[in-house]
Amino acid sequence: MLHSVLPVRSKGLWSEALNKFAGLPPTQPGSSSPASPSAGPAGARELTPRRMHDSYCEILLPFASSPELLENYTNASGGIRTGLLMEHLDSLAGSIAYKHMLGPDVQALPQNAGFYVVTASVERLDMLASLYPVRDMRLSGQVVHTGNSSMEIAVRMEGLAKDGSEQTIMLGRFCMVARDARTHRSTPVNPLVLDTPEDFTLFNLGEVHKNRRLTRAGRSLSPSALHSLYLKYGQQEGNNAALDMEPVSMGDTRLEKTMIMFPQERNVHQKIFGGYLMRLAYELGFANSCLFTRDRVSFLSLDGIAFARPVPIGSLLRLTSTVVHSSSSEQYPALVHVWVHADVVNLETGAEQRTNDFRFTWCREYGPPLKRIVIPKTYGESMQWVEGQRALEMGSEIRKLRKRD
Repeated sequence: MLHSVLPVRSKGLWSEALNKFAGLPPTQPGSSSPASPSAGPAGARELTPRRMHDSYCEILLPFASSPELLENYTNASGGIRTGLLMEHLDSLAGSIAYKHMLGPDVQALPQNAGFYVVTASVERLDMLASLYPVRDMRLSGQVVHTGNSSMEIAVRMEGLAKDGSEQTIMLGRFCMVARDARTHRSTPVNPLVLDTPEDFTLFNLGEVHKNRRLTRAGRSLSPSALHSLYLKYGQQEGNNAALDMEPVSMGDTRLEKTMIMFPQERNVHQKIFGGYLMRLAYELGFANSCLFTRDRVSFLSLDGIAFARPVPIGSLLRLTSTVVHSSSSEQYPALVHVWVHADVVNLETGAEQRTNDFRFTWCREYGPPLKRIVIPKTYGESMQWVEGQRALEMGSEIRKLRKRD
């Protein structure tokens, strides 16, 4: 695997990290604890303006020419495991953010940078073309917008054919935030210098995305579709034979998975790597979509991820997935929108603390229209149903725009 990214996953020994936490010396002469960019006191940093291309990073995955590499990414049908590619995209976004902050010539993360970078959210990842046929892949990205302490990072996944042609397979946006290493509060990021018309276009798109989020937050819920759904299907339990669709209570679509968080999946901050959590959520959501549609589905979009707090190593993590909306369209006979929540479980009290929210959309590209429909039963479920409907509408708008291009 060829790449130009900084390592954001820890390569040090976990035993040495434990000794450091306990205040003990290294167990082996000459060994040291894993380097962490959050180590050391915060100091005054010079916020040198950066150009967009200063933060450019890429990862090349030569699947077509390396059967050994392909074997590590192959799914049961012989295709590529999308969840693993998402894990790489999160690593890529972190590397891009650090490169923007530290400069284009940085080769490794310093131990005493005085700051660290965290993923605040993933705005979207949209699948624009199929991963088939298997070919070499390039994952790339750069910072396209900066706020006071935030950076919007645009990422792209491309298929590279043997004849030299390239095809954009996936586009997405990550929001990264810089924190002071000592106070853990927000710290300023380097501003962007805009040189070319393309730079101004990308930067202005970042402003549009921010304003669009605010507009959606204040938009009316438009409950008419939900009301009609409930009148037609919500009071017909046990009488499915008289209906054209099979109503399924949203609560009955719940699927859970509880796991121990092992140190092998940690990042340089000695917390569980966010890309690993993305993959776990993706795979659980995929399984739930297959169970709901009673068929194989294809990934269509990641409609949002919120990272509320880090997941500690050694914790018990409960992942809960729910199908919140289902429909059919002219292009896709089945569309399923799934939410996955991640919660850390307190072993002493049994209380749970929310760490992440994930939203995914899957589709079926062939066969008859989906005959199962999700029915919310509570106010909270109704709000999730409406948000799921919005996500499907936005995804449809984005795909229409790309088709026009």
